[in-house]
Amino acid sequence: MLRKVLLAGAAISLVANVALAQPPAGDKPMVRPGAAVSDGRKPDVAASADPSAGLLFKPEAVKSEGVVTVGGQAIAYNAVAGTIIVHPRGWDDAARRETGATPGANLGAGANPEAEASMFYVAYFKKGAPAADRPITFIYNGGPGSSTMWLHLGAFGPRRIVTADNGEHTPAAPYALVNYASSLMDVSDMVFIDAPGAGFSRIAGRDKEKAFWGVDEDAAAFTSFITAFLSQYGRWNSPKYLFGESYGTPRSAVLINNLETGESVDFNGVILLSQILNFALSVDGAENNPGSDQAYITAMPTYAATAWFRNLVPNKPATLEAYLKEVQDFALGDYAVALQKGADLDPAAKRAVAARYAKYTGLPVDYVLRADLRVTGGMYEKELQVASGMTTGRLDTRFQGPDMDPLAKEAAYDPQSAALSSAYVSGFNDYARRTLGYGEGKVFKPSVNVFRFWNNNHVPPGRGFGAPRAMLNVMPDLASAMKYNPGLKVMLLGGYYDLATPYFEGYYEMKHLPIPDALQANISYHYYQSGHMVYAHEASLKALHDDVAAFIAKNARR
Repeated sequence: MLRKVLLAGAAISLVANVALAQPPAGDKPMVRPGAAVSDGRKPDVAASADPSAGLLFKPEAVKSEGVVTVGGQAIAYNAVAGTIIVHPRGWDDAARRETGATPGANLGAGANPEAEASMFYVAYFKKGAPAADRPITFIYNGGPGSSTMWLHLGAFGPRRIVTADNGEHTPAAPYALVNYASSLMDVSDMVFIDAPGAGFSRIAGRDKEKAFWGVDEDAAAFTSFITAFLSQYGRWNSPKYLFGESYGTPRSAVLINNLETGESVDFNGVILLSQILNFALSVDGAENNPGSDQAYITAMPTYAATAWFRNLVPNKPATLEAYLKEVQDFALGDYAVALQKGADLDPAAKRAVAARYAKYTGLPVDYVLRADLRVTGGMYEKELQVASGMTTGRLDTRFQGPDMDPLAKEAAYDPQSAALSSAYVSGFNDYARRTLGYGEGKVFKPSVNVFRFWNNNHVPPGRGFGAPRAMLNVMPDLASAMKYNPGLKVMLLGGYYDLATPYFEGYYEMKHLPIPDALQANISYHYYQSGHMVYAHEASLKALHDDVAAFIAKNARR
């Protein structure tokens, strides 16, 4: 959720020490014959040579119970807050076994990479629901480097943090955690996952950042986590879904292709919230990629939605959706043609296009002309309310806050992030420690700065090497998974007021996926009068739940 968004077959790790199979409340964990129940000691690798026991971390699991009321129905659930150990790409469990009899054997046995990740998760299982029939959804935020507290406490978990919904800053503590009537517990078990290094997840060992912080490294860690989880909890035959937000959407594209083509694990559906698969379409930093104008085109409808919301559109149309259809036609038509002409654009035609652009977006005509018809997201956020000394939100343009620097060219911060972050950080720390019983002696990291180390050299499907000079584009990965499994369904969700990943950008990507025309029918679209975090808008909460729940139920094939 940062402005400087990155252009942005690990081994299966079966956890012996806490091999839970979703036990009923009060039951002791079931353990494989010969495996030791964790007693807080460092695993004895010399004695067991278990490839998943870990040398730097040990798996954990803390159980609790709860009840959530969704749609008037009380749903009792078991919760597990714990960790699963995963290893980097290229890790070989056989090499560990060959040296396991040697006391102090290290992670680099054979040619193994010397790093481990302990990935934190919170899983919710509905009591009394047979695992074989019950859908399960793996959920994560993005960043990259963000924890999943946002989706956990804002979108689908059994408890929701209450935040201001009027575009203003949420007051300081105490914050309220309430029953979440839009939780997904009515249709699916859920697993909220923190990426390596974020939240309560940790990485350790030599070259740990290199091992886990990168497009393919990150996806490999999540691949390992999910396959390990399916084994540990006996969910291989359950209907399965991925849900990613923001950078979680490119992660999902690479991850679903890993799972389906690499691990032979078909999923029922992939749900993409606030999507960006092709980073050349990001309007943040678009000025650094001259000659490529598509980002300005796909961002413009969000500028127009913002102006509509703030009553800056002359003769404001009654409905946003009808208005945006008109704007989209202009963006793909006259505006796109004008940008493509570059310096050959006739001055009179340029002024006419600028005037229409200004009418839609609420910006002054002269400003649009000075920007050469190309307004970045940061410029729009700074300029729209400059006369009143206010900065417009990036993640959600319904939010606003005082300018940090009245003379700056672009916004210096995001008012929505400033308005909500404290509530989520405080709320999750309190919930994890007091309700889930996890976190004693541990530091929760809402996000971790991965950008210094992030490896953007993604290897697309069908190639043996990456393209480091190109901006990240994982559209081929999603397309590969959809062609490999023609039954895979994809759901795109977006907020009209999102300037981090504009809604029309995601729509454009989907309409340009390299897939047969027939597979376009597998993609569904839902948009809301909210921002990047659609769930931060009270009126969108129930609609979001209803749309996702219907998608899961329809494609579960029970």
